[in-house]
Amino acid sequence: MLITFKSKSSAGLTMYLEHAQRILDLLQKNPSRGVITAAEAAHAVQLLEHEVELSKLHPEVEADHAAHTHAHTLPDEGETPEIAERNHVGFAQRAYPLLEMLRAARDHGDDIIWGV
Repeated sequence: MLITFKSKSSAGLTMYLEHAQRILDLLQKNPSRGVITAAEAAHAVQLLEHEVELSKLHPEVEADHAAHTHAHTLPDEGETPEIAERNHVGFAQRAYPLLEMLRAARDHGDDIIWGV
């Protein structure tokens, strides 16, 4: 399932639910429909920046999550476990586009919506 985040202050952003879920859980938001108001954006930026820093400080948690995720997905054709690990996209990289959208929303006083 895809989620498209929209805001007047930046271009739309589409993410897979499985990648957005951790962020939305952190922000205590419903994945099917929601809003991050301009007033909430500053706090959301702080929470997400903190979570990104934690993911960088504890790469073993990222590795465990990656192993769990790879166990539930089919590998690409010809992909070895070593290649899958090297091509893994971590939480910090996945969160970056939404973090930038949150910063723009905060700076311009705009809301972010999805599912509408």
